[in-house]
Amino acid sequence: MVLDSIHLEPGSDDTQVTKVFFMPGIAERDIAVDDPGGALEFKSIGGAGVATLQITASSRAALRLGGDILGQPATKSECELFAGLNCAVSERNGETAGTLCDWLQWHQRWHGLQGAVIVDRSPPEEADRFAAELEQEIALTDGLDDPLTIVVLAADKPLGKPEIGPEMHPMNAPDAPGKDRMDAPSPEPWSAPLGVLNLYELVRQRFLSNARAVMNIDVYDLVPAPEEKAETVFDKAVAAPQGLVVLAGERVYPWALRKGRKARFSDHICSRFDGPKRHRRWVVAPSAAPKSVVWRLVRIAGADPAAEVIPFYRCMALRYRADGEDEGKISRIVPKSSLIENGELLNMAKFWTGKPVRMPKENTETQHQNSDRVAIVTTMKNEGPFILEWLAYHRAIGVDDFLVYTNDCDDGTDTMLAMLQEKGIVQHRDNRFRDTGLKPQHAALASAEKEPLIQNAGWAICMDVDEFITVHTGDGTLKALFEAVPDANMISLTWRLFGNADVEEFRDELITEQFTHCAPLMTRKPHQAWGFKTLFRNIGLFKKLGVHRPKGLKPQLVDQINWVNGSGVNMPKEEYRNAWRSTVQTVGYDLVTLNHYALRSAESFLVKRDRGRVNHVDRDQGMAYWFRMNNNAERDRSIYRMLPALQIELDRLLADPDIAAAHAYSVSRHRTRIDELKKAPKYTDFYEELIGERLQRLSRLHAHFGSSVFLAGPECIPDTVLSDDIASDYFFSVPKTKTQH
Repeated sequence: MVLDSIHLEPGSDDTQVTKVFFMPGIAERDIAVDDPGGALEFKSIGGAGVATLQITASSRAALRLGGDILGQPATKSECELFAGLNCAVSERNGETAGTLCDWLQWHQRWHGLQGAVIVDRSPPEEADRFAAELEQEIALTDGLDDPLTIVVLAADKPLGKPEIGPEMHPMNAPDAPGKDRMDAPSPEPWSAPLGVLNLYELVRQRFLSNARAVMNIDVYDLVPAPEEKAETVFDKAVAAPQGLVVLAGERVYPWALRKGRKARFSDHICSRFDGPKRHRRWVVAPSAAPKSVVWRLVRIAGADPAAEVIPFYRCMALRYRADGEDEGKISRIVPKSSLIENGELLNMAKFWTGKPVRMPKENTETQHQNSDRVAIVTTMKNEGPFILEWLAYHRAIGVDDFLVYTNDCDDGTDTMLAMLQEKGIVQHRDNRFRDTGLKPQHAALASAEKEPLIQNAGWAICMDVDEFITVHTGDGTLKALFEAVPDANMISLTWRLFGNADVEEFRDELITEQFTHCAPLMTRKPHQAWGFKTLFRNIGLFKKLGVHRPKGLKPQLVDQINWVNGSGVNMPKEEYRNAWRSTVQTVGYDLVTLNHYALRSAESFLVKRDRGRVNHVDRDQGMAYWFRMNNNAERDRSIYRMLPALQIELDRLLADPDIAAAHAYSVSRHRTRIDELKKAPKYTDFYEELIGERLQRLSRLHAHFGSSVFLAGPECIPDTVLSDDIASDYFFSVPKTKTQH
């Protein structure tokens, strides 16, 4: 229950002050002083208590815990050990003695470190062994300029020697971590009893109150060397108005480790271009800080830090050590596609012996830099009636090449595309995804990477036959888009979801002309509403094609990426590796939109559901899918200005009797399949619900629903929502369910 108890130096009035530090779980109501001659103050620090007992020399006051007398604590403060020194208070969790010596050597050399209190969180059996190894390692180290004052606080022993009965000994308490460890192995993982939030106050009162300045980082953290003649971190704290400066830690990594070699500081030469927020730590000068401050892990409560924030590096291969098969695999602790070499780290590595493994060199493929030839790679299954419009439209806006993969078609899609290939209009491939174990779309993209059509493209994009690139700038062509963002090499085209516009029957008419109802521009829900596809320069910035964007970023080339959204605004680097959908910060439609006609007519949706999903063969496109993709709240006819050019291209294609016959055959097969499905019991009720008034009304009310509603499906929505007088600020949601797509 008691972690430590410390006698502070007596005051001038012969008053003795004692600090008692409790393990978590002790509340103010649990303790008391049994004599009016003693004053008691209790403070909780993150759930761990600190009691301050103040008594005069003549008082016989005693501290009680749950009614039992703890007695008079006997441990004295040892702050004279570190008086006037530049010190560190740091935690060790398995790092080697060699690592600790390298750490001490660095901070002594560049910041004038003179002492350290090391809190050892290692399991009990390791603590004594480490202490011996550290003593030996320091004796053998010739890089230390002067002897250092070091105290290691072992987690398997009480820090002080309070005069209490054995039943209240902190390591013998009934629920104390490590109890009975000498008798039988504990079934629970080791949890160091020093892992409490009042620890830093304890160390302060026990050892560091009189130090010149105290730095709080861990033994895998490095504070870079100051610039020539600049102040050290300790000097900056002493000079700060309230004796406090903030440290901000950046995670850093090796690119790789040499076989058979453990990680060292010198291996850490890479940082993340999209790294997470910094780790907050501190340096404090006790004599300059307000007396009322409280030392905690990430802050000094009660003091205002200096404006300057000093960086440090957190060496992650030392923090997260891997063994066995994972040893040396940096990808286990960080996505390697996010790593870039850091010049300061490379310079710091020279301080120690041993050469780090450098990143391999990468270059862009400059042969395509000046080409504006655009290629689309796509996958299809039973899309015959819609192919010609899609091809004609994209030929009209400037797409040069089409690479189409098909599988399991029975409506003439594959034979039409084979014929179009013979006429030089597309390249068609049979998608042998079953031979690869991949999903159809992923297998197609893997195959497409080897195709000359894609390898020789200046620009490329992966998109579907229900998606239409709508350029809003210039004359509506891709050439106008490229001229609007001349330096871009990636352009995100954010979806705008177009609903069925209450169209029930399939008609062999232009999709782009029939369906004009859609979601509002600022529509974050459902989750898919702001998905995007990406036009990208084919210059080798990424390793492979992806459904929404190229994947496998080559981090060495990250500075060459110029990725803009649909308004021509630069995408943040945090989006470079994994983003597939826009956010409030990144969405943009000013220059280009991707019109997504996922449903078409209610009748055509029956066929879509029957054929399955091209990239998710095991998922049903049922009622929930229709509900979340059927957006009819607004109307958008911006694509209409390109319909004359579309019609010219379409007429040119249909002037070929072979192409016209193939199209007519697919339309007939689509109509026949619709009629078959509408007669099937499985689809009869489904279709009637699709075209019913309830779903028509709901398709205009998406803004009123939470994200989980779109996952659960329309049946979760109460009928009261359908009233004509629904308030503009009405909002309905349900508890989150398992994510669906």
